[in-house]
Amino acid sequence: MTSHKTLSLLGIAAALAGAIACSSPAPEGDKKTTETVDENAKVERGRYLVGIMGCDDCHSPKVMGPMGPEPDTSRRLSGHPADMPLGPSDTNVFANGWVLMSMQLTTTHGPWGKTYAANLTSDETGIGNWSYEQFKKAMTEGKYKGMDNTRPLMPPMPWPNFRNLHEDDLQAIFAFLKSTKPVKNRVPDYAPPGS
Repeated sequence: MTSHKTLSLLGIAAALAGAIACSSPAPEGDKKTTETVDENAKVERGRYLVGIMGCDDCHSPKVMGPMGPEPDTSRRLSGHPADMPLGPSDTNVFANGWVLMSMQLTTTHGPWGKTYAANLTSDETGIGNWSYEQFKKAMTEGKYKGMDNTRPLMPPMPWPNFRNLHEDDLQAIFAFLKSTKPVKNRVPDYAPPGS
């Protein structure tokens, strides 16, 4: 009988030791692996959101594909190409309710002026040196470069649609954009009406 009690006590002690070992903090290497997995999942979530939100429609230069214009993957999300100047626009179309868009779909001209899609890549000419707070302010408050006391983001940037994005989605989009291939492209400045 004593040996059964001893075996039972040893079994309980082993179970407690196992439970304590499982509840102790993970070794540093395991923690980094978990953080890497979490960051990769965040970037992938951001990639998905950027894809379904139509960011490529305006922010990626186009190449002609079998179904028409499609994003140029070598310059994805790099905004209006700086080396592609545009000629003068016929602003008479505004009176008839029309606006103009460039062949790359990266520039729009309307009664608000001429807007160029920004470079969203991780390059310094894009958002490479932006903080998350700047990104959030641009996306949810429509502030140019995400800074107070700057001009508003102009059409067709649909920032009012994004003002209610969940914080984790904004963080995921930012993580993905920061992970993109840097494309050096200094987008032309916004031109107000009549300039």
